[in-house]
Amino acid sequence: MDPTGTTPALALVDLMKNFGPNRVLKGVDLQLFPGKVTALLGANGAGKSTLIKVLAGVHDQTAGQVQVGGKTVEYDTPMGAVRLGIRTVHQRIDDAIVPGLSVAENLLFEEIALGETARIASLRSLLPRAREIAATLDLDWDDAFLRQDVYELGIADCQMLLLARALSTTPEVLILDEPTSTLSQSESERLFAIVRKLRDRGVAILYVSHRLSEINSLADELAVLRDGRIVDTQTLPFNLGAAVTAMLGEGVLSDAAQLDELRGTEAVLRIEGHQIFESSRPIDLEIRGGEVTGVIGLIGAGKTELAERIFGAGKNTSGTMTLQGAPYAPTSPKAAIAQGVYLVPEDRAAQGMLPGWSVARTLSLPFLSDVLKGLTLSTAKESSRAQHAIDQFAVVTTGPEQAVDALSGGNQQKVMVARWMQRSPKVLVLDEPFRGVDIGARRVISTRAREQAANGSAVVMICSDVEEIREMADRIIVMVEGTITLDARAQEITNEQIVQSMTEVA
Repeated sequence: MDPTGTTPALALVDLMKNFGPNRVLKGVDLQLFPGKVTALLGANGAGKSTLIKVLAGVHDQTAGQVQVGGKTVEYDTPMGAVRLGIRTVHQRIDDAIVPGLSVAENLLFEEIALGETARIASLRSLLPRAREIAATLDLDWDDAFLRQDVYELGIADCQMLLLARALSTTPEVLILDEPTSTLSQSESERLFAIVRKLRDRGVAILYVSHRLSEINSLADELAVLRDGRIVDTQTLPFNLGAAVTAMLGEGVLSDAAQLDELRGTEAVLRIEGHQIFESSRPIDLEIRGGEVTGVIGLIGAGKTELAERIFGAGKNTSGTMTLQGAPYAPTSPKAAIAQGVYLVPEDRAAQGMLPGWSVARTLSLPFLSDVLKGLTLSTAKESSRAQHAIDQFAVVTTGPEQAVDALSGGNQQKVMVARWMQRSPKVLVLDEPFRGVDIGARRVISTRAREQAANGSAVVMICSDVEEIREMADRIIVMVEGTITLDARAQEITNEQIVQSMTEVA
């Protein structure tokens, strides 16, 4: 390490990464200095995951340079990165652990791969070294815990395991990708103490997070990645409003043309005293029929957790809900659907579609009873209903029997939204409905959703893009770390006010 901190521990020079014809990283220039925490901020699709994987040796770069300690290096494997002193704790735990191995074996996985620990060793012989590593993080892991297979652990324990493994030797560079996303408040505080201790020892740390309060309290420097490029860098004191504007694009401050406003009156859904995260204040919220309520915030704001709570898919640990005045406490999505509460999930491919299934069957899946003839599924009725939805949403398809996963992303999303409008919902939650769709599909989805609201449904749009929420919402709610920082009529606030509310520290 350079004790003076004048030579970057890690420098990226015009770094590019292509996947086929698609250029994801478009010339990234970034320096990480010893004894400094650099926060990396970026919206979905900015290229953060690709950048992290290049640094971790999962992907090789297409062009540009990676420099360690002032020298250009080349590596294209995770162990190559480790040998250079670059350690990464990935957000996706599945990328970094072996479920069938014990905690101790996973903890020493890299040491074994590097030849620092015998490749053929009994589990008993690994325990002393595993305890030693755990103790560096004040983890009270006894032999019984270290002998467990990793698949028996919870997500938070897996996250701490990966951090302990990364710190089994003091790295030159430590990359933390959304490290608190699965941790409790006390676990997060322990992590923050570790990060500060490593910084004081001269480690260069890249801290990837959307939690602005964490960035404010931990980071010495800030870099914003948008569309594959670093578009803003800051040192303390940070201007978080400017950082978020850089992340979302300058156009976000230009107020869009106002919609023909819908103004609901009846509270269809009431949420009282609900605590999104362990550390957040309880929130109260009314969702009214006859209008579109937009919920906006950065990643980690609690938007998806709120949607899951409404749909019976999240943990109902606090507060109460009422639906049209009656107690509402769904214990599963099935229970929510039975009461007329529907959700179009953020990840349509993983949560909404079955590969190879037809458009018709995908549309009818939640409501098979509607296409029964006696006790038999009526394919004619199913096809007729599907064709109506195809026509209504202008789905580009060869017909109801085409496989849904053969459609373009925008047409898949039209099918996902159309599915839940076949019946008139009491509450319809759309989680990131415009993600990965073109302007034409956005217009169709927005029009149909607003028609549904005009017919009396309570429509909730969840997103992280100011321009998108302006396309649909009559009322806008801003969330930061599980707390509501703004609740106003869309026509009464500016985009700048929305962005400022998104950067408030809850």
